[in-house]
Amino acid sequence: MTVLAHRATASDEVTRDALAVLQPGFEGTTAPAWLLRRIGEGLTSVGLFGRNIASPEQLAALTAQLRAERDDVLVAIDEEGGDVTRLEVRDGSSFPGNLALGAVDDTGLTRAVAHELGRRLAECGVNLNWAPSADVNSDPDNPVIGVRSFGADTHLAARHTAAYVEGLQAAGVAACTKHFPGHGDTNVDSHHALPRIDVDLDTLAVRELVPFRAAIEAGTKAVMSAHILVPALDPTRPATLSPQILTGLLRKELGYEGLIVTDGMEMHAIAGTYGIERGSVLAIAAGADAICVGGGLADEATVLRLRDALVAAVREGTLPQERLADAAARVRALAAWTRGARPDARPEGSRASGIGLTAARRALVVTGTVRPLTGPYVATLTPVANIAVGDETPWGPAADLADLLPGTASDLYPQGATATEILAAAGERTVVAVVRDAHRHPWMTEVLDALVEARPDTVVIEMGLPRAEPRGALHIATHGAARVCGRAAAEVVAGAVTAV
Repeated sequence: MTVLAHRATASDEVTRDALAVLQPGFEGTTAPAWLLRRIGEGLTSVGLFGRNIASPEQLAALTAQLRAERDDVLVAIDEEGGDVTRLEVRDGSSFPGNLALGAVDDTGLTRAVAHELGRRLAECGVNLNWAPSADVNSDPDNPVIGVRSFGADTHLAARHTAAYVEGLQAAGVAACTKHFPGHGDTNVDSHHALPRIDVDLDTLAVRELVPFRAAIEAGTKAVMSAHILVPALDPTRPATLSPQILTGLLRKELGYEGLIVTDGMEMHAIAGTYGIERGSVLAIAAGADAICVGGGLADEATVLRLRDALVAAVREGTLPQERLADAAARVRALAAWTRGARPDARPEGSRASGIGLTAARRALVVTGTVRPLTGPYVATLTPVANIAVGDETPWGPAADLADLLPGTASDLYPQGATATEILAAAGERTVVAVVRDAHRHPWMTEVLDALVEARPDTVVIEMGLPRAEPRGALHIATHGAARVCGRAAAEVVAGAVTAV
């Protein structure tokens, strides 16, 4: 082989490896030509979001289209169930989220829910799920984790993280446990800025890291890094870009050998500080194997910018070729696992699709007395949704109450609404006030207090983190805002089921 031929071959290999480590998104419900072309050139992963999904049948056709180009392509999705759903983005999830499962604290139920969710994903051709969240929600004012966590108890979070990983992977879908080394003790959303966790190493070891150790022991195929600064581990770089955290802690100390995926590189914590090109090079150099990008940047130009940045870094010597090759090999190894994965049979308890509603019913905490209602008025106090949850997914029990109690009326009330407005709209109807994380929104608390004072028969449904004291004649904590959580609460209000 001539020197020029050797260089050309090496260059082609670096380019294919650079494509292999990217997990980009795209626009539309069919695969664009550019994406299929890049898959043919070495792109090994694709990320799906709500914009890509119209129905299970359409999703299955889309993933088949991708696999026609490469039969072992990794098709990833951010499908936590609960508040964060892409599979059911237009209707709300058939499965309660982590906080509800943690509230029930039945690891068998968590495993069964994750298995059924995984089975549905696998049926549609999705084989990598950016879930579960293993974060310990130690800061109740956390604006981005909250109900996405199994809870504030470290060991509860650990046992349910492990159960979720086992259930999902038994269905043939790789789990991606997130957000390493733990995003629970933050009061900043990394979609908007760089959060910082100022705790010592001992606290990290006995709190944040415990669920990740459990996930690793359960065999999680992937771990997602967090865009957070943890000075006790690395005083200068966020976890996604830190060799000390990704290679030193996760690889060497915890002994993790699977795929390390970054959180979305277009998030402001990275894009607004390092830029996505430099950030992607630093992440691979630090020990990450796959670059997640596409939640907000979903075009060919982004893929080419990142590919070229990685190739240039190898040529300039700032990114060792061996590190890029190792990252690409780990991506391909996971792709090979998903192709050979043989899903377990469905557990007895998950037949049909009732496991999600069953779990949501079990997660309810009901305080007060259920009284017969006719045609109540549902006032939903709506906070601004965080980016992870999104504002396109409907939530709340209004539709189900209208189904169970004909004549029910409802409306949405954003910040600035008053109890006077709600009472005027309700007239003589009993008010059902629906809130989400009332403890984080003083305006909600003010409205609720005024409603309960004026109408002691008010029913209150908290669909977020239930930190505030129960109030109203009937108070229901659902531990999440999934569609099934709204249905379960509506059943209690309507007297359709016995309060749990």
